[in-house]
Amino acid sequence: MLRYLMSLSTLALLATPLPVIAQQTAGSGLDLGQPVDGSPQLGERYSKDKYGDWDLACIKTEAEKDPCSLLQILKDESGNAIAEFSLFRLADGGQAVAAATVVVPLETLLPAQLTLSIDGASGKRYNYSFCNQLGCVAQIGLTASDIDALVKGKVATLSLVPAVAPDQVVSLKMPLNGFTVGYSVVDVVKN
Repeated sequence: MLRYLMSLSTLALLATPLPVIAQQTAGSGLDLGQPVDGSPQLGERYSKDKYGDWDLACIKTEAEKDPCSLLQILKDESGNAIAEFSLFRLADGGQAVAAATVVVPLETLLPAQLTLSIDGASGKRYNYSFCNQLGCVAQIGLTASDIDALVKGKVATLSLVPAVAPDQVVSLKMPLNGFTVGYSVVDVVKN
């Protein structure tokens, strides 16, 4: 399962098409452009549908069905995008019935861990798996009781600690409006 999560995260983080795919060049090196028809290009992430505060975000592939996850971009009080929460269901996942990939900014204090709480209840802490040039990633498993709390909840809160200010906690609100419907249609991944 971890290998799949890492490959899904990598695919999601590399969702921008390569210049070779995106452009055609003449023998002289001039860009001949490409038609703009509004459809996603191979490797691009696109919003297939919207459920309240959640997007059904898919990656354009050559497969018959593009892989999709339930996505929310978390913003600070000023409206700046700070973190990304992307979730999919697991088939026969044992204790974990769903998995989420959470991407937070670089310069996050990793030993402080990521905390997820719902409607102010006691939260759970999760370790970060790795960091790359796009941010630090936590790959988390969610139990049936975690999903039940998300379905019944109003707002989840993701909390992280900046490395430059280890005495502060950054709390990001994650509205759960539309989560129930989005969760019912998001991909089920075999592990």
